[in-house]
Amino acid sequence: MEAEAVVKDWWLYHGTGEGADRRARLEAGFPPPWRDFTGAPDPGYAPPGCAGAAWERTRRRGEGYVPDEPEKDVVNTALHLRRPLLVTGKPGVGKSTLAYSIASDLNLGPVLHWPITSRTVLRDGLYLYDAIGRLQEAGLEQLRTPGAHPAAAAPVAAPLAEPATAPVTVQEPPSAPSISRYLRLGPLGTALLPQDRPRVLLVDEIDKSDIDLPGDLLTVFEDGGFLIPELARLAQEDPTVAIGTDDDPDAVVRITQGRVQCRYFPIVVLTSNGERDFPPAFLRRCVRLHLEPPGPDKLARIVRRRLGVDIDSGEEYQDLVQAFLDRGEDGDLATDQLLNAIQLRLAGAWSAPADRERFLATVMQHLTGPTA
Repeated sequence: MEAEAVVKDWWLYHGTGEGADRRARLEAGFPPPWRDFTGAPDPGYAPPGCAGAAWERTRRRGEGYVPDEPEKDVVNTALHLRRPLLVTGKPGVGKSTLAYSIASDLNLGPVLHWPITSRTVLRDGLYLYDAIGRLQEAGLEQLRTPGAHPAAAAPVAAPLAEPATAPVTVQEPPSAPSISRYLRLGPLGTALLPQDRPRVLLVDEIDKSDIDLPGDLLTVFEDGGFLIPELARLAQEDPTVAIGTDDDPDAVVRITQGRVQCRYFPIVVLTSNGERDFPPAFLRRCVRLHLEPPGPDKLARIVRRRLGVDIDSGEEYQDLVQAFLDRGEDGDLATDQLLNAIQLRLAGAWSAPADRERFLATVMQHLTGPTA
């Protein structure tokens, strides 16, 4: 239990909650010169704070995480260096939950979640543009406007052989619908909005991505920003456009010249189950943390934090922990499977001694190995 009592002066993240003073230190901290960004916040935009349903989901999930001292050391290193945190480990060890723990501990608002698949590309995380919807709306607008015709989309020149003696009047097309209605920032794009405090972004299972995605992220991580070409092309006519965010399509933020540039680099947590290797250039830009499966002491702390159950209070709970550890030798298990088993026992389910083996086989099925 000694690890729970360790507190270091330089830590910002403790994993214990009640971090308002530490958040103030986080905001006031000086970044490394190479991580100092200059984005200007939009005074009319306020990110979601520590209230509402999204925050409650983040808080409830984050409060259940139990970090060890080495984990806190690595997380705080990433916070001070303002670098992405690459978290590796077997499924079920709490990699994703760590992001929620950071947000909850430092009162940083709801976590932005970007789940990765083999089809994910960089733009999916930066912004979404419904070009087809905009074209369809433009077509409908032409039909609703009397005299409008697609052929009138460009000025018509008078024939050279017959010069016009009077001004030629051409029916102008109706204005295309505003592009802002069809643009929305993705989770990465929202995290990069300029603010005086960081948002927490969870990039979940990046090892499932296409081979190009880690490399594509390098420029964004180094620059702390990106360009929206669709807005950059309209910059002369409409230099500032308000678009929705990943949190809320109606909570618009103004983008100038099509450029999103952070002020405080977000707290980026990338998780990986180890299904692939990453290029050295990508690894160099991340702070790496490997999570091992929890041992008996940490499992007892997790159960106490999540369920309010003291493992030492009954042989039945000790038996479930030991069964979890024994079955974990034959294949990977997730910590929440132990929590499920204890929750069922608290509800009085599967209490007959003759059902023990069937109970364990039901709630502690292996995630890997020959019996998975």
